[in-house]
Amino acid sequence: MWRNYFKVALRNLYRYKGFSLINILGLAIGITGCLLIGLFVWDEWQYDKFIKEGDSVYRIYAKRTTENGTTYTANTPPVFAPYLQQNYPEVVQTTRLMMWSGRMLMEVGEKQGYEDKGLIADSTFFRMFPLPLAKGDVRTALDEPLSVVLTEETAAKYFGATDPINKTIQLDKSDFIVKGVLAKIPAHFHLDINYILPLSAAGLPADRMSRWTYQQFFTYIKVKEGSNVEQLQNKFFAASTKERKAESEGSADEEIYEPLFQPLKNIHLHSSNFEYDNAKRGNATYVKGLTIIAIFVLLIACFNFINLATARSFRRAKEIGVRKVIGADRKQLILQFTGETILVSLIANVIAVVATILILPYLNSFTGKTISFNPITNPLLLLLMFAIAILIGILSGLYPALVMSGYQPIKVLKGLKPTGNDGNANAALRQGLVVVQFALSALLIVCTVIVYRQMNYLHQKDLGFNKDQIVYFNAQGKVAENPQVFKEELKRSTGIVSVTAGYGLPGDALATDGVKLPGPQGEKHHSTVLLIADEDYIKTMGAQLVAGRDFSKSFATDVEEAFIINETAVKELGFGTPQAAIGKKMSWDKWGDTLNPVKRGQVIGVVKDFHVKSLHEKINSTVMIMYPPIVSKVAVKVKAADLPATLDYIKSTWNKFSPDYPLDYKFLDENFAAMYSSEAPCFGSLPSWPFSWVVWGCLVWLLLVPNSG
Repeated sequence: MWRNYFKVALRNLYRYKGFSLINILGLAIGITGCLLIGLFVWDEWQYDKFIKEGDSVYRIYAKRTTENGTTYTANTPPVFAPYLQQNYPEVVQTTRLMMWSGRMLMEVGEKQGYEDKGLIADSTFFRMFPLPLAKGDVRTALDEPLSVVLTEETAAKYFGATDPINKTIQLDKSDFIVKGVLAKIPAHFHLDINYILPLSAAGLPADRMSRWTYQQFFTYIKVKEGSNVEQLQNKFFAASTKERKAESEGSADEEIYEPLFQPLKNIHLHSSNFEYDNAKRGNATYVKGLTIIAIFVLLIACFNFINLATARSFRRAKEIGVRKVIGADRKQLILQFTGETILVSLIANVIAVVATILILPYLNSFTGKTISFNPITNPLLLLLMFAIAILIGILSGLYPALVMSGYQPIKVLKGLKPTGNDGNANAALRQGLVVVQFALSALLIVCTVIVYRQMNYLHQKDLGFNKDQIVYFNAQGKVAENPQVFKEELKRSTGIVSVTAGYGLPGDALATDGVKLPGPQGEKHHSTVLLIADEDYIKTMGAQLVAGRDFSKSFATDVEEAFIINETAVKELGFGTPQAAIGKKMSWDKWGDTLNPVKRGQVIGVVKDFHVKSLHEKINSTVMIMYPPIVSKVAVKVKAADLPATLDYIKSTWNKFSPDYPLDYKFLDENFAAMYSSEAPCFGSLPSWPFSWVVWGCLVWLLLVPNSG
């Protein structure tokens, strides 16, 4: 019997070639789209699942609430970790990572290059995250101040086949000893690493490490099994509030600063709205949306199959009539037609698997992932794909099988309408499936248009400054020692518009120091973004003054007393209007100045709001100051004409000042493009390859595949 069913199924596939091709390809396209999205979603769910005892590990982040709203920041004070371990027995381990850009010049003999993705970590890092070392002792790898741990790729780049353990490598001209080589880091670790330095190498003063208002670290804790984490969180909130107030000497700070504990497994998908984060971030909303889209795509494929199969069923009416006359019962007919559907589903699944294997490398290239998919080498995956094919076949074919098996043989053999009284119900159901199919397809198309417009907005939105034609690089060697001389030398080129030097460029590393305003109850602390600028910063960035004046060499007091703020700061600091803000008093605690630790002065200018971070994040209060001791970056506004010659001039000038450091420059607009890399386009400016491919695939499918409902 089963052999006969199989023969009949193959004959029908061959007899109705066009119909079979449309049915199989339609189902295969839907399954392929569902598979690709499913693989992406599954990969997003796997972050940090490999870490032993990971369910007991939490990252501390901060919820900051003011009268202007709530923000979430991943960076925390350095004192959190020691305080928690010393005062709460539930906490068995802590570790901290310092927030920094992580890019350094590495040199071994004649080999040199700039390496990013560096971490500065506590010596307890490997106890919190048991990443295996290919070489070295994991227990002592970060104990010495001038030690470094490299990845296998970084070690091979500079040492070749030589064992690097206890060998010297220079980092920004300082000698470090290689104490460990990391084995291959799992792709689903939320931190991206090329090398790790011990926290002691940062040389931070003890007073800064004990502060409750210095936000420069990422803090992780491990708690005892069975601990009440919510209770611990509440206790620490109360303690940290008390300590912050004591450190601020009772200043009237209206900000509510609440430290919260985030499970390690949630970091990747549930940190998309965090400011100042160093984790590889996904987006839980996108993942949920993609899951829904995958279901919709599969439903559309199944509905299309049901409609086509049911609409074409009258061609087999006589066959059904003859089978019933010679004794076939309805159960046998249902088994036959469901079996045929399962066969079609199996063929479609084979095509979908092959298509997925072929497309996956391109998707990995788009997303930067290393998703693998090979059912042939994975018996469990092969079994799962077979089970899915059977399930889809049954779900898609059951209704057409019930319809066809219910044909009345007498009417069929007389050439009359084969259905009974339920014909109208069958037609209504098919029409309903068509409506749902088109509704789901229309929904996907609308979603694509919305996301398309959103991405266009991200790329075309006026940022409040001009990011184009700005080259920037780290200030190193004599460039850092004599930035003004270097600037004047660069300005001699006719291809250079202006040059600025300081700390804090849009899209780059930023400081989050606050400022203090005088008040009736003492000085009040306000959190702000801090930009260390010079008299050419606003000009170079193309920002706009709306009140007051710019920094100027004509005013000798600007270095010690002048502040420039943005429009948001005017509102949040309570100054009313930009014009009213001019002359308002404020102060800032200097970095590393023990003789004159506080800069006190007044607002001399207000600049129009401009985005220094992603458009996903709101514009914060921003304060610009002059502070010559800190020069970490140089930005050069260049003309578009004869750009190669201008870049050559910048290189030659750099080599006069800092020949020991290769010039490592970037264009500022690259930073903003990188911010949206997780939403990278696949067709022009269409974002997020899963959305675009699937949705536009469905659109083409709708246009090309005839629907006979």
